[in-house]
Formats: sequence, structure tokens, C-alpha cells
Amino acid sequence: MIADFVAEFAKLIVSNPDDVRVEVEEGDEVTEIVLYANQADIGKLIGKSGKMIGAIKTVISGCKAKDGMSYRINVEAL
Repeated sequence: MIADFVAEFAKLIVSNPDDVRVEVEEGDEVTEIVLYANQADIGKLIGKSGKMIGAIKTVISGCKAKDGMSYRINVEAL
């Protein structure tokens, strides 16, 4: 559910939405979401001073209150 949200949100931001891919690595306490995008779109996903990725992290941190799982997001180029 969270990974789907991150993928759909990222597709709205980037110039090459077909290149967006999300992988989820679940651990005991932390679920890591790796967001892959085109090299040209990495700056758009991170945003100026990290504000865009920070906003995404803030939105998904609300899910911790619901299911008790912590989430970590990494943005990487294809």
C-alpha cells in the first residue's frame, strides 16, 4: 500500500513516469522502500534542499502510527 502510494506520487512528479520502479525490502522493524527513477528525474524527486523527499517521508511517517512499522525511502538512479 505504501509502496504503491510512493510509486504513483513519484510518477506525477517526474518527466519519465514509465521509468519509475519501486522495490520493498521488509525487515523486522523497518521497511525500506527503494525508489528507482531516470537519472534526469532524481533532482525532481529529491527537490530543492531535500524538501520533496522530505514531504514524502512526512506523509508515510503517518503510517507508522497505524501499523507500527517504520519506513525508510531511498532514491536511486536506473
